[in-house]
Order: sequence, then C-alpha cells, then structure tokens
Amino acid sequence: MRAIPTLIRMLVLLLTGVVPAGALLAGTAGAAHAQTSPAARVALIGVPGLRWSDLGPEATPNLWRLTGESAIGSLSVRTMGPVTCPAAGWLTISAGIRTTAGERCLPEAPRVQGQGALVTPDASGAHAEGAGLLGQAIHDAGLCSAAVGPGAALALADRAGRVDAYAATVAELPAAEWGRCPFLAIDVDAAVRPYLASGTLTDEHDVPAATRAQAVRDADREVGEALARIPADATVLVAGLADHDRTPHLRVAMMRTPETARTGGAGGFRLGSDSTHRDDMVILPDVTATLLAARGLATPGLVMGLPWTVTAGHPGPVADAARELAAADVAGQTVRDMTAVFFTAFAVAQVLFYGVAYLILRRGGPRGRSALRAAALALAALPVSTYVVNLFPWVKTPWPAFTIVVGALAIDAVVTAVALAGPWRRTVLGPGTVVAAITGAVLVADLATGTTLQLNGVMGYTGVVGARYYGMGNIPNALFAASALLCAAAVAQALVARGRRRAAVAAVLAIGLACVAVEAWPGVGSKFGGTIGFVSATAVTAVLVAGRRLSAARLAVICGGGAVFALTVAFLDHLRPEADQTHLGRFIGQVVHGQAIEQIQQKLEAMLRTFGNPNLMPILVAALAFLVFALRNPGKVTAGALPLAFARAPMLRAGLAGALVSGVVGTLASDSGVAVLSMTLALAVPLALAAGVRALELGPAPSGEAAHSPSSTDAR
Repeated sequence: MRAIPTLIRMLVLLLTGVVPAGALLAGTAGAAHAQTSPAARVALIGVPGLRWSDLGPEATPNLWRLTGESAIGSLSVRTMGPVTCPAAGWLTISAGIRTTAGERCLPEAPRVQGQGALVTPDASGAHAEGAGLLGQAIHDAGLCSAAVGPGAALALADRAGRVDAYAATVAELPAAEWGRCPFLAIDVDAAVRPYLASGTLTDEHDVPAATRAQAVRDADREVGEALARIPADATVLVAGLADHDRTPHLRVAMMRTPETARTGGAGGFRLGSDSTHRDDMVILPDVTATLLAARGLATPGLVMGLPWTVTAGHPGPVADAARELAAADVAGQTVRDMTAVFFTAFAVAQVLFYGVAYLILRRGGPRGRSALRAAALALAALPVSTYVVNLFPWVKTPWPAFTIVVGALAIDAVVTAVALAGPWRRTVLGPGTVVAAITGAVLVADLATGTTLQLNGVMGYTGVVGARYYGMGNIPNALFAASALLCAAAVAQALVARGRRRAAVAAVLAIGLACVAVEAWPGVGSKFGGTIGFVSATAVTAVLVAGRRLSAARLAVICGGGAVFALTVAFLDHLRPEADQTHLGRFIGQVVHGQAIEQIQQKLEAMLRTFGNPNLMPILVAALAFLVFALRNPGKVTAGALPLAFARAPMLRAGLAGALVSGVVGTLASDSGVAVLSMTLALAVPLALAAGVRALELGPAPSGEAAHSPSSTDAR
C-alpha cells in the first residue's frame, strides 16, 4: 500500500510543474525551439484554401521562394463546423477562439472612413464571442493596424469595428501605410473564389483542375505584390486559413523571421505550437497569439491559441519538406474518408459475431468453440491493430486505405496468435489478458512518444477533422480503460487465488492510479472526461475485489469522487504558466471568464447526437443484449459460459463491472458519447466470452475456486 501515497505525491508534483513531465516520459518534441526577439512589425497574409500540394517552383514562384525562407507546418482550420469558410477563419483570428460567421462565406467589405475603415456589426459577426479581441489588444497597446481586403479588416478590427488603415487591394494601400503600422494583414482570396456558388462553398469536383491551378497562380501573384511592399524587418505569416470546398484539408502555415530567412527556412525549421503539442502542426486560434507575441505583446487570457514555435529540424531540400506536409494532408484525408466505412464494417462484424456465438454455444461442438474463442480474441485485438499499423508508411503506398485494412488484419492475426500461443492459453483469463495488455501497452507507448499512432488512425483522430491533436482520444481512452481494468482483474485473480485479497485490492488501486496518472497527465494523456470515468471504474473494481457490496449510494459517491479528482487535475494544470497549460487548464480559464457554458452545451449536444449513430449503436445494442441475456439466461444463450468463467475467475466480474462503469461515465462526460461505451464493450465483452469458452472446456469450477468469489449480494 505504500506505493499509492507515493504515486499520488508524484502526480501532484508533476501536475504543478515541480517535476517536469520529461523526467519520466518522453516529450513530444526533441529539438530545441528557436528564440526570436520581438519584431518591429508583423504581417499576416491570409490565403484561404491554400494547400501544400498547390505549391511548386513553377506554379507558385513567390510562395515557393517564401517557403525556402520560412519555418513551415500544417494548419488545421477547423472552427465551429465541419468546414471553415473564409469569413469564419478571419473571425476566429479576430476572436482568438473558434467561432462562426453564420451563413456568410466571404467577409463583407467594411465602410471606408478616411484612411481607415469601420467594420459594421453585421459584417464583423459581432454576435460571435470575442469578436474584435485582436484589434482591441493592438489599440490598447497604443499601436495601429493596416488591412488590405475585407477579411484582413475583419481580423484587425477592434471591439468598435475600427481599423486604422484600409484598402481593398494591395495596390490601393498608400506606400506610407505599409511602414507606419506595426500590424499588417492582407486578404488574398483568389484561390477560394472559384468554389463559391451563391455565397456558399461547392464540392471540389465541381471546379475543373485548370481553374483551380489558375486561381492558385492568381493568389501567388497577389502574395508577390504584398511581399514586395512589406518592410524587410517584418515577421511574415502565411496562413491558408479556410477551406476551399466542402472537404476539409490541412492548409499551409509558414512564418518567415530574420533568422529563418538567413539560415535557410524550410530546409531546417518546422512550425508547431503547444496547442497541438506537435512540431509540424498549428491551429487557427494560434494565429492570434502569434501575431501578438511576434510584436512582444501579451496574449489576452480569452485567446485559446498559443504562439507558433519554430523548431530546429533536419536540414533538407525545400521540396522534401513540402512533400512531407502534403503527405500529412493525404494521410488525414485517407483516414477521414474511410472512417465511416470502417466503423460500418466493424459494427457488422460485431453483430455477426454475437449471432454466430449464440449458435455455436447452443449447438456447436469443441471445434466450433475453439474457433469461437479465437474469433473473440481477434475481434478484441482489431482496435489495437489499427494503431500499430501506423508504424508503417502506408501513406506512401499506391492504395493507402487498402494498405491500412490489410496491415491491420495482418497485425490482428499476429496478436491473436500470440494470445493463443503461450502457456497462458490453458488458463481462463490468459489469452484475453494478453490482448488487453498489448492494447494498453501500445497506447501507453504511443502517449510516451507523442501519439504518432493515434494521429491519423481510423480509431484515433486527425488534424483534418481537428477535434483533437494530441493526448488520449475518446475511443483510445475507452480501450485503454477497459484493457487496464481487465488486466488489473487478472492480477487480482492471481492474488486472490493465493488468499491475498488485500494485496489484490492494493494492486487494482495501484494499477488504476498509475493509468489515471498517464491518462490525466497534462501534455501526455490530457484526458479530462475520461479521468472521471477511469477513477470511478477503478474504485468500483477495487470495491468488488474486496468482496464488498456495491450499493447505489456507494456508486454515486464513487462517481462524484471521480469528478472531483478530474476537476482537481484541471485546476492544478490551470495554476501552471499559461504557455504550459493544456486544454484541461484552459477549460478552468473558460469557467473563470464565463465561456465554459457554451462549450459544455456544444459537447452535450454532440454527445446526444451520437445516440443516433448507425455505426455505433449496433455495437452497443448487440454487445449489451448479448451480455445481459447471457447473464440472465445462461443456459439458453451461452450454455453457461459467462457464469462459469465468473466461477473459475471471480475477479473477471469485477474487471468487467469496472469497464462498464468507465464506459457509461465516459459516454456522459464526452462529446463522443456512445462511441466510448460501444468501444468499451467491443473490447471487454469478446474477451469475457473468450474466457467463458475456455471455462466451458475446463468444466465446472472446483469448490475452492468458487469460494473466492464475492457473494451474489456483494457483486451486485
């Protein structure tokens, strides 16, 4: 039991920053960040719709030359909807948080007033939370701004809608204005205009490739005109800050500083941010923080982005660096396009599995049961296989989606073979514990190395979609919690069988606390909602392992304690320096500034929508129905397989109950909703059934084994 206070103390020290995270787990970026002094002025060139695949020395000479002088990365432009119109992109930069411009796709032209302009409330999206924050911060510092084009004016307008200098085109802005104000913004929308029909974005296939190419050349020409006028001492940011059609993509992000221009730019520097915890990806609200930081101004607390960071990488040709970023977009697109089909197939496989399992257990012989056991293990091993396949460069193959599927199935076969190959195959819990342990170990290793397996995984997340960029995703979290609790149950079973019940309880708590530390660790797991479920589930498992009764009141207290723990973690993260905070700490900041209600409402609505998901609900219904009927009517459904497994390995019931609690709480506390519980069941129920099949092969449990089981009253 001494290990538990030690782990708690270590967790507190880590969360408060006394002990750096890198002291125990590897960080996400290994290279040092380049430091730059405040620039005399900073210029933002917004080119909505620009992708890395658009750039080349012939097609875009101005942008290509700038690429060679800049740090470069991918820009995730997600705002409040599935796609981002230019107006929403510019307004997000204005507000410093993801927002929406309503039904408008292109910003409206401001009203010219002398040398400047006034962005009207209707045009500025003043109804949007935080609109005008960037411009107000500039004016509060006693500085001025100059904008070219409606989008630039929208970004730089203050709370009153004022912009100090304005022109509709680059040529119309007087030469003196380019050097007068330290903040410049230029709206270059040529690349997105061909995709607008009646003010909305069209599908990509509706625009001919030749039209697209010409639009990009026009945008490059306008960028060249702006670069010729921007003072040489300015830090220049280029952002492809919106989508060009109804399909989201990763966009261009580059930043030229005097240092990157002098030392070769893209050949040796990458562009990332602490918002994504990646050295080659940034998000749209980061632009706001970067503009202010480049000039040495403090970032207002309402801004949800963080400044771009220039990271020294491996020098190489500019073309290779650009090609790598273009491939990242292809990877995200591949996963996004195949996700629905994959989950449909996975749901069909789950439903068919339970149907076949019913028939085999009712009427099949020993061979059929052995095949069913292998199929159950293979089905449970498929999720982890979708992460392991990302160890291989499938994006470079001619058919990336096909490679993912074939690779995942091959890895699945290997994991299943390992589960059935060792001496553990003869035990009730052995094979399932191997699958669970491999699942948990892969996810922990992924967290420790920067989540390269979850990123662009069909059961992970992508920068293209932009729901998450680092840490533990909702589906991986469900799998991680279920695998950890089942492994803890197996350890507890081994200890209880030796008459060491107290040690079994301590082991469950130690394993659960260690996993919670990894899950909640800011910058590693950074999982807020999942922490509530995991803490509660660990406590439930420990209570059942201890042989205690799990009453409704006790369950409520446990879940409430999980919520308090998660909020404590978030609060400790909030106490750290703002630049070091993750979304956990920034959520507390939103509560302080009164912005949390809107975010909570959005997450609640997203969670409720998942109950109509045609791919997730079949998994949930089939697994729950099979589990419930198998326990209530064991002779009719599974020939008594599950009750027999519980009799031979009583702690399996505790681990399964804990996994269910984790799934239910995670569903209610996450915007992924049903996905959490369905993935929990997709792992836990097949593994429990595999244990039941092995128990059938071994026959009734000896009375000594059954004696270690909690009574039916205690295990309720």
